[in-house]
Amino acid sequence: MTRKIEVVPHNPVWSDHFQAEAEKLVAIFGPEVVAIHHMGSTAIPGIQAKPVIDILLEVKDIEHVDGFNDEMRRQGYTPNGEFGIPGRRYFSRVIDTIHTHHVHAFQSGHPEIARVLNFRDYLRVHPDEARAYSHLKEGLAQNFRTDPEGYTNAKSEFIRAIDEKAKTWQDQKP
Repeated sequence: MTRKIEVVPHNPVWSDHFQAEAEKLVAIFGPEVVAIHHMGSTAIPGIQAKPVIDILLEVKDIEHVDGFNDEMRRQGYTPNGEFGIPGRRYFSRVIDTIHTHHVHAFQSGHPEIARVLNFRDYLRVHPDEARAYSHLKEGLAQNFRTDPEGYTNAKSEFIRAIDEKAKTWQDQKP
């Protein structure tokens, strides 16, 4: 079945859903965990988002993560390996064809960690840019309703531009 792209208004309970899942991940991965971050659009108050909780799991050694695949399966996740990003381990939870959670595991120090956290933090403190991203996502969700890859690709240019602004912003912070 084709995944349907739908964005909805921000829901304040998303942070509670993240926190509950983060506690489960700490129990699973134990001392391998360096940090757990809420990432993606559900982590940015006030913007439209696909109602999927994206979690960044920062670990000591990415090679150890595959050893937790069986436990992640027991928790309802599908291990997907790197899934297009070298050095990542990606897990998805799908209930009745609906994606509910994505876990993106990276070894501490991987550049993708800083990129996604800078993006999130930049949009949290730049509401005009966040609104522009929200409007873009809303329009793209209508245009790419049954084309997740097209939806993602159509956001790429905007995301790259924000990534550049976010890096400059982060580099200028005291």
